[in-house]
Amino acid sequence: MTDTVSNAKTIKGRTGDWEIVMGLEIHAQVASKAKLFSGAAVGFGAGPNEQVSLVDAGFPGMLPTLNKHCVEQAVKTGLGLRAQINKRSQFDRKNYFYPDLPTGYQISQLYYPIVGEGVVEVEAEDGSFFNVGIERLHLEQDAGKLIHDLSPTESYVDLNRAGTALMEIVSRPDLRTPDEAVAYVKKIRTILIYLGTCDGDMEKGNLRADVNVSVCRAGNYEKFKATGDFSFLGTRCEIKNVNSFRFISQAIQYEARRQIEILEDGGSITQETRLYDPTAGETRSMRSKEEAQDYRYFPDPDLLPLDLEEAWIAEIKASLPELPDDKRKRLMADYGLSQYDAIVLISEQAKADYFEAAAKGRDAKLVSNWVTNEVSARLAAEGKDFSDNPLSAAHVAQLVELIETNVISSKIAKEVFDHVWNGEGSPAAVVEKHGLKQVTDTGAIEKAVDEIIAANPDKAAAVAEKPQAIGWFVGQVMKATGGKANPAAVNDILKAKLGL
Repeated sequence: MTDTVSNAKTIKGRTGDWEIVMGLEIHAQVASKAKLFSGAAVGFGAGPNEQVSLVDAGFPGMLPTLNKHCVEQAVKTGLGLRAQINKRSQFDRKNYFYPDLPTGYQISQLYYPIVGEGVVEVEAEDGSFFNVGIERLHLEQDAGKLIHDLSPTESYVDLNRAGTALMEIVSRPDLRTPDEAVAYVKKIRTILIYLGTCDGDMEKGNLRADVNVSVCRAGNYEKFKATGDFSFLGTRCEIKNVNSFRFISQAIQYEARRQIEILEDGGSITQETRLYDPTAGETRSMRSKEEAQDYRYFPDPDLLPLDLEEAWIAEIKASLPELPDDKRKRLMADYGLSQYDAIVLISEQAKADYFEAAAKGRDAKLVSNWVTNEVSARLAAEGKDFSDNPLSAAHVAQLVELIETNVISSKIAKEVFDHVWNGEGSPAAVVEKHGLKQVTDTGAIEKAVDEIIAANPDKAAAVAEKPQAIGWFVGQVMKATGGKANPAAVNDILKAKLGL
């Protein structure tokens, strides 16, 4: 499957049209200094097994102690997703045996999760919106990590991640295209970062997605939505631990095409867990898909049910920051920005804050253009984000002010920006230092215009028949004035002199 169908809701097969249906399970590492059930530190970059307590290592007799901060982060996330907070939840043991799981079970939540149903509004690439239902959010502990490339004959176990708190955010099967799936993960990531409940670092595995993909005949999805009957949908396969937006899109496209080809050849889809190999660009079978009964879930006998007080939930709700959807609407209302500009600005909390600091008393659209274009491009080129921005918002505000007051033109502003970015001082200081003030003296501009017209009488005569040829004269005047002439004044004088 190619990228050309990444936004199409139907795929053409040999025997007719098919639809993709997806639900995602996003695993977000809770922003916390300690693990979910122990006091062991959490952090990236420690040596193997340096952040492991006796609880994490599964030593006999060690009892888990619930980290209240992780619970607060989960509640905060649920509120940010506009989901139901369950006042009573319960931890369960999910039993399976693997070398990086010392206890032989994972503490999770199956029957009574801490967060219930919610809805997330997602912006599509074309500026439209669609809703994705949240089925649940539950807390669970991460497993450790197996390392296979240190020896040709042995595997090593690093338990640093074991016991780290995760929030698993499970969506409804509301996603229909690879583009929608990517937009949804981006939106969830943005919300988590705004809330401060997960840093969203996908490269470190702090946010990753299990993608459940199925295909059905065109029209069956609508029947499913009307009836709730899952028999209208195809058998799903789960692609585990996909940790980049590009890989999510590629994995879905490959997996959908794989399933369609099997079905069109008369085969059937086996429900299984698969891995995406980005090098080969394909999904591969990992294991048969387990059901809840395969894990032999039961309530964890070492942990009491979790009862939350309404007053505590209300206190957390009152502490929430302005969320992306609210910020988008406010930027449009307060600054007159387009929906597109507002969406670009809110994609990073630091970017939106930077814009607001620079836009006070200035042309908001002009500030937005500088923030989303020039500043963003420079930061991207240097591998930085807005939280590491070396250019102060005050400098962007001053640059825009110089354009608004006709001290410099928009073209000269880019040259000024280069000097400011390179650390030469404020925009005003750079303009003085390099003599970049715009020429607004109409007498000087008129003199340049007269000289160019006199030197090119044939071109001047031709402008009457071909008015767009005035652009050549504008370019010559700007060249003659070192690019400093006021463009509006140049146009006005040329039109008067050439009789346009």
